[in-house]
Amino acid sequence: MSKHKLARFAENKTFGNLFQHTDYNRENPNFPLRGQWRRDYFHNDNPIVLELGCGKGDYTLALARRNADANYIGVDRKGARLWRGCKDALEEGLPNVAFLRITIDKLSDYFAPGEVDEVWVTFPDPQLKSERKRLVSPRFVGYYKQILKGGAGYVNLKTDSRELYTYVKEHAEGYGWQIEEDVENVYAQPCADILTEVQTFYEKMWLSEGRTISFLRLKV
Repeated sequence: MSKHKLARFAENKTFGNLFQHTDYNRENPNFPLRGQWRRDYFHNDNPIVLELGCGKGDYTLALARRNADANYIGVDRKGARLWRGCKDALEEGLPNVAFLRITIDKLSDYFAPGEVDEVWVTFPDPQLKSERKRLVSPRFVGYYKQILKGGAGYVNLKTDSRELYTYVKEHAEGYGWQIEEDVENVYAQPCADILTEVQTFYEKMWLSEGRTISFLRLKV
């Protein structure tokens, strides 16, 4: 492992806005904020929105800057990526941002049932060879429903993958998901400003390659 990564991992341990699975192991198994994120971390009653597979936290931070009346938590398993988002949030003094280093299948260990209001999945790996690994699939949506408000809620997918976009559209009804919004090309059709004004590092790269960016909002 490079010295660069080791330095980031060490700095991650000093960030008050980052929570890592390695801090809650066999010796300390219970995550203290589960069910208490609003009261004990954010100190408000605002909605909680997750960005899953957030990488460097580009979208998490952009959402938080735009809306101070919601709490945003970026989730990723890669500590070196999360370092950037955590550092930027602290330097900007954003009180409505946190980051969580876990795998997505462990969400219910860190959030109580109904604690989360909404989920964003931005530019995930489409996992073309394995439906089971797709972040918008029955398996993963099942994890989300365990923590979403009322046992059901909204999942927002923003993607450059035509295959993933088509897969979700074609299978949504069969899986019991309702498509609330469908924008095949966010830069060619009327849509919410948030879909064009907030861009991740990867989105900018995909746009430079001429890829189409699509959006689906699902009630699950």
